[in-house]
Amino acid sequence: MGEEGEAIAEENGGLMVESGEQNSTWPTMRFDVSPYRTHHFSKQFRTARNPNNFLKGLKWSPDGSCFLSSSEDNTLSLFYLPQDGGESNSYGVKIPEEDSYGASLLVNEGESVYDFCWYPYMSVSDPLTCVFATTTRDHPIHLWDSSSGELRCTYRAYDAMDEITAAFSIGFNPDGTKIFAGYNSSIRVFDLHRPGRDFGQYSTLQKNKEGQAGILSTLAFSPANSGMLAVGSYGQTTGIYREDNMELLYVLHGQEGGVTQVQFSKDGNYLYTGGRKDPYILCWDMRKSVEIVYKLYRATENTNQRVFFDIEPCGRHLGTGGQDGLVHMYDLQTGNWVSGYQAASDTVNAFSFHPYLPMAATSSGHRRFAIPDEEDEDKNDVQLKADENCVSIWSFYVTSEESTSDEHNNGLGSNSHHQNVTGEAENA
Repeated sequence: MGEEGEAIAEENGGLMVESGEQNSTWPTMRFDVSPYRTHHFSKQFRTARNPNNFLKGLKWSPDGSCFLSSSEDNTLSLFYLPQDGGESNSYGVKIPEEDSYGASLLVNEGESVYDFCWYPYMSVSDPLTCVFATTTRDHPIHLWDSSSGELRCTYRAYDAMDEITAAFSIGFNPDGTKIFAGYNSSIRVFDLHRPGRDFGQYSTLQKNKEGQAGILSTLAFSPANSGMLAVGSYGQTTGIYREDNMELLYVLHGQEGGVTQVQFSKDGNYLYTGGRKDPYILCWDMRKSVEIVYKLYRATENTNQRVFFDIEPCGRHLGTGGQDGLVHMYDLQTGNWVSGYQAASDTVNAFSFHPYLPMAATSSGHRRFAIPDEEDEDKNDVQLKADENCVSIWSFYVTSEESTSDEHNNGLGSNSHHQNVTGEAENA
């Protein structure tokens, strides 16, 4: 893979070509073997002012050059991936006490961050596209420059009292021309090139009280250019809308808690939804949305946190964290559990695949309360281990095209040839 694959990816805005010669050389990630940690970050999130500054989520940039994390202290941290792909640690090395490197950019918001997202055509080679949007409590939507950290634009929504109201979820449409924002029983649509208070507003609750009520906490667009938009609500429903006029097509019921994440499959035929205090990710068939296709378990039944999952670039597997500190991998064709590995000692609240490299990132942490001890004041401080309230980057072992064919014909054997992300050979 190496330099040739990265060069092709860079020419295509960070996305690997899925047809022709490049498709035949694309390696398959191995999920039967646990990945290995290449980078680790924990100390820089802990300050004397807020020692229990836990992570709340992270997202890779569309071009794969960096990722953005959100933490409890209302700060977004941007980390660039090293040019070598990141072989700072060898296999089997224990969790490092020191951070691999520091964040390249810190953006401090005034209040708690509700949601953030990358511009879909972001490319580090084009500074104009290097932006991400955030929404925070009691604040308008902000568009930040990921290179300089400067605030580029502000998109303001007002309520009936002419006071600024904050969006609970945001997302760019596939064309990258509009920002869709979820509010209480309504969606507001902002033109990216017209910042300010101009927006289109669509109610998700119809006159006959049918539709989607409650806080609209998450949204996602279909990647198949079908013009469909999925919106999750804390009212335990997921609505499917037309992107152009926000016409409600149908509403999905079945989540046990408020919906915290929705994500389409790569072909757009299936939708995956996860909820708060709900131990199952639900799979829905968009062509026949009457019943649930299958459920994927994760340990989230006792936490109020959002726990984010992700689908690999090839679209075959889904990874999700949980309270148990494990990352679970599922085969999306069958709905069966494939493997799991220990990513942290506390709650893994976000798992995100790299857009084109066989890598992933995890963030962990949850709110802790120190028990006061009058005899020993030192015990009043929260004591954290290196793999708590942390971010880690993982590399997956990959299988070459040749060995994949051999294994398919002959079964897994000792002569199968595997590679890691750096292209080094290893005998299985």
